[in-house]
Parts: sequence; structure tokens; C-alpha cells
Amino acid sequence: MADPLSKFPIDLNKYQKLKLDPSQPQLTAEQRSILKDNIQLLRDAIVLFTATGAARGVSGHTGGAYDTVPEVCIALSLFEGSDKYLPILFDEAGHRVATQYLLSALEGHIPPEQLLHYREANSKLPGHPELGLTPGVKFSSGRLGHMWPHVNGVALAHRDKVIFCLGSDGSQQEGNDAEAARLAVAQGLNIKLLIDDNDVTIAGHPSDYLKGYDLKKTLEGHGLKVCTVQGEDIDALWGGIASVINYDGPAAVIAKRLMAPGVADIEGSTHGHDVIPVKAATKYLTSRGYPESVVSNIYGSIKPSAFVYSYIGSTKETGANRAIFGDAVNLVLDKLSKEEAAKKVMVIDTASSSGPGDLEGSTGLKVIHQKHPEVFIPSGIMERGNFAAAAGFGFDADKFGVFSTFSAFLEMVISEITMARLNNCNVLCHFSHSGGGYMRSSEEGNHQLIFLANLVDEMADNTCHFGVNSFFADNGLSDVQSWLYFPADPLQMIAVVQHVFFQRGLRFIFSTRSKVPYILKEDGKTKFFDGDYKFVPGKDETIVEGSAGYVVSFGEMLYRSWDAVLRCRQNGLDVGLINKSTLNIVDEQTIKKIGSTPFVLVVESLNQKTGLGSKFGTWLLERGLTPRYGYMGTVKEGCGGLGEQIPYQGLDSQSIIKKIKQLSQ
Repeated sequence: MADPLSKFPIDLNKYQKLKLDPSQPQLTAEQRSILKDNIQLLRDAIVLFTATGAARGVSGHTGGAYDTVPEVCIALSLFEGSDKYLPILFDEAGHRVATQYLLSALEGHIPPEQLLHYREANSKLPGHPELGLTPGVKFSSGRLGHMWPHVNGVALAHRDKVIFCLGSDGSQQEGNDAEAARLAVAQGLNIKLLIDDNDVTIAGHPSDYLKGYDLKKTLEGHGLKVCTVQGEDIDALWGGIASVINYDGPAAVIAKRLMAPGVADIEGSTHGHDVIPVKAATKYLTSRGYPESVVSNIYGSIKPSAFVYSYIGSTKETGANRAIFGDAVNLVLDKLSKEEAAKKVMVIDTASSSGPGDLEGSTGLKVIHQKHPEVFIPSGIMERGNFAAAAGFGFDADKFGVFSTFSAFLEMVISEITMARLNNCNVLCHFSHSGGGYMRSSEEGNHQLIFLANLVDEMADNTCHFGVNSFFADNGLSDVQSWLYFPADPLQMIAVVQHVFFQRGLRFIFSTRSKVPYILKEDGKTKFFDGDYKFVPGKDETIVEGSAGYVVSFGEMLYRSWDAVLRCRQNGLDVGLINKSTLNIVDEQTIKKIGSTPFVLVVESLNQKTGLGSKFGTWLLERGLTPRYGYMGTVKEGCGGLGEQIPYQGLDSQSIIKKIKQLSQ
């Protein structure tokens, strides 16, 4: 029987090349017919292959790429008809990467059947476009809202060309775009924005959570020419695009439409932002006339990747620290009256919604919103402004701002962190999704842990979403102190939050997207951070003493390191383990103890160039301690997938054991 993934069942050769001329702003009947056929063909393809991401549990972001197909088809027809355009469709919403992969297939850079491996590990089809990784991909999108300033530079380098950039109502919320608009207008850059305004983001509906946000007024206020059209009216869309091309200078077409128009189960819904479920995709494709047997065979042949490994030193039970953060904050707020909480605490969300799959839920704030709405401020996708607002609330000595977003976006608020530090503000920051974007779940029996890519809300966004530069938060001088905490399991997360919540200054708490098990004591039965455990900031915890050397770890790497250490101890190597849950403070007693043994190994999932390991060796030398030293961390761009990321970086238990043995010889 043939492999269902060996052939792409939609014939992309049916795509018809078309030439459009903006001096002719009205479509002929033939042009209209060809455009509509091309649009339907590519939309069907996007539904088909993005849903394979749902089948393998790696997400996929169907709606945005599906939405913008009319704009894409028109742009391709313009490229076909003239060399006045730079033939690259930049996109400032990189999660719409399905567009770029489909273009790669259309242009012959990858075979169409490769699309059926969307977001699969090592398929070179990760969750954002990465230049140099995927054949045919012409740019790296980076994070949301970062593309337009880059495109300004491209336009400055190609003043004789018209430059297109796909935009969205979500990406346009980012502050970068305001600066980009001012430069584009000041320099008269020939940039044409094609903005999908579907009133849906990861956060929900901007019309609900960001009152007063109006794309047309905003862009016109910056000085751009703006044309607003109904995006599903192909004649109106072409007329709008033709008009902005004929305008000499920066201009935008705002295409109003429902999210995923024509896809019954997700149309107009926030669910359309993420991957279309297999059931909904099957329903859509069969309604379009594709054989259900073919579609079902494709999705049925895909199984989530599984990595079986029997860990020791931790529980079968797991918990999501990123969600536990919100529960822990509620435990603090529960002790206050509603009036006292509202006066003393403000929690601001980088993208608020009560719907499923939103950023608020991903970073633990959803439960705070639900239980303590008196402290909650909904906001948009505006990391810099939201962090600064949290800091401003905490400008008074007895008020405390709480801010949360993905750890990768910490790099976007460095200047605001400095501003908060200069003003002695009180801010508690939770940065989730630290490290390399992987997950795990457990299976009963034999303490067997299976790494499964089996949750639709897990995102294989790859390198640009890796939160690996957490130490950037500690950017003050030596005469001021910030606190970086990375709890190892849900019990320690609760202990950390409760202890540091009302401490003054800047406090940063990190968590992973993946669930983690509970750390056990050496007896293999008792939870280490349960019972009478008390968290002490700056104090390292000795998980087990050792005479041959020590491993120093934290966060989600602690249970992996503990497994490696226990296996070495079983083989007669007396290795110790330290949990360094306060990342940036030297525990003098602990460092003297471990630095006096034969070796020290730091194991982390942060960037090896900027993480704990890059500092710990210096700390040892400054104290005259000279053990053999090694450190392990994230060292290369991601491979896609989910559970595959840790072994790909060489951070699995067996790799840790190998490094321990090398240092102990």
C-alpha cells in the first residue's frame, strides 16, 4: 500500500499564471475567474497541509495564511507582469508561514508532498520562516510585528522597486510599526502594506480587548495613504491594491474579512488563529469535493512522535509551571479584600481574552482574570508599553505591577526594564516558554515518561520563539539588584511566588511551555519541595551531596539532570546535584562547597553563550576555585517539532551522563 504522505492530493499545477497591470484597476471576466480559481486552489491546499500539524500535535496556524491568499494571488500576478516589483512577499506575521511554504512548492523549491510534513521535526518546515533553512523561503520573519522596519531598509536599498509586506491587525499593535510608519512616510518609501483585518489575534478580538484601536486612523495619522476594502470582494481588493500601487509613496490596503471565511467550523472564530482541527479540515475538504478516503488516510497515517524514557528521581505526575504561576498569584490575592487587592496590585496582560488558546491562558494570567478581575487590565500585543505600565503602577513603594508574556519577548523590553530599575519600580514579571519549546506528558506504569507531541495548543514555533536569553533581564549595574528565579516544579513555583510577590524591586520568574514532573528526594518517594520546604531567595538547594563533583541545574533541566546524576551514582560515581533556582545570585556557601570538588557541570536549556554556564566559571575563578568545569545549553537553531528539541540540542539525560563521565576522568 502506498504511503498516504507520498503524494500531495491537490494538483498545484492547476495554478494559472496571470498578469495584472495596476493601470487597469478593473478586472476582466477572465482575470476574475482565474483569480478565484487560484484562490480556491491555494486555500484548499493550506487547509489540507496545515491540518497535518493538528494530526501530529504541533499546531499550525491555518486562518491567517488562509485569509491572505487573495492578496498573495494578486501580488504574484503583479510580479508576473512587471519587474518593477521586488518579488518577495514579506510577512510581519510569521506564524502565517504556511504561505511561504506553499510559495516554495509552487516555485518548485520543494516537492508539494513535503508540505504534508508541516512542522514535523527535521522537516525544515518550522512554525516561522527561517532564511537558509527551508528551500525557497526568502526571509526570516522573526517575532510578530518586526518585519516592517526591516522592509523599510529593503526599500531604501531598492528605491526603484515597489515592496510588498503582508500585515495583520495583530502585528500592527506592536510599537515597531509606529516607528516604521514614520520613517516610511518621511522617506517616501514605496512600500505597500496588505493588511488582513479579521479582528482575530491569539488574544481574541481586538474590538473587545483594545477599545479605540483603529488601523485606518492610525496609519493615516502617520501619513500613509490608506484604502479600506472588503477582502473577500476580489474586485474591490484588486481596485484597492491597484490604487496604492499607483500612489507614489507608502500606502496600505486594509482588507476587512472574517477569519477563515468559508471554513464552517472556524469562520470568524479565535479558533481560526491556530491550526484547524482534523475533523474540521476533513469536513471542509470533502465539501469541496476531495475524496474523504484520501483525506482521512493522510491524517490517519500521522501519529504524534513518541520518545519513551524511564526517568528516575521524579514523579509520573506532571504540572505546567506556566499555568501554576496564575494559581500561585491567586493564593496571594485571596488573602486580600477585593478593595485592598485593587488598590495594591495591577496585573496587565500582553494579549487578553477569556477564550481558549490565548496568550493570557498560555502565561498563567487567565485564572487571575477569572478569580480577581479587580486587579486585571486587558491589553493588546504591546510588550513594551504593557511592561512600562506595570512598572509605572509599581512606582509607588506599596504598589505592585505584574506583567507576563513569552520569554522570547523579554528581549523586546530590555530598555523598559532599565527604565523601571532607574525608577525603583516594583514589578513581578512572569516569562513563560523559556528554553527551546518542547513538552512532555506521562504514562502510568514503570515511571515511564513518553515525550508526545499530542496537544493541539503546543506550538512548534522554533528558533524565533526560543526564550533562551533570560539573563538579559539582569542588565543593571552591580550596585542594584534584580532577581531571576526559575522554579523546578509546580510546588517550587508556588513557594517562589508566595515568597517574592510583595518584595520590592524587579523580580523575574521563568517557566517552560512543557509540563514538568515533581522532583523527588533521594528516597524516590518524597516530593522535595513539599511539606516544610521554604524558598529562600539566593539560596541554592542541594538535591544530593557528592564527593566526585557536582551538576548545577534549574528549571525543566533539573529533573533530567537528577535522572543522570542518579544513574551515575548507581554506577558508583558519587555525583552531587544543586538546584540553582535563583539564577543570578552567588550562594557563597554552596559555590565554595562544590568548587572544592573535582568538577562542576552546569546544565541548562538557556543560550550557552548568555546563560548561567557562561557566568558560573568566572564566579568559581574569582573565588580561587579551580575544579574541572563544563557547561551545557542551547547551541543551535531549532529542528522543529516538540519533544525532539532537547535531544537535538544534546541536553537529554544520556548526553548529560556522557559529559559527567568526561569531567570525572
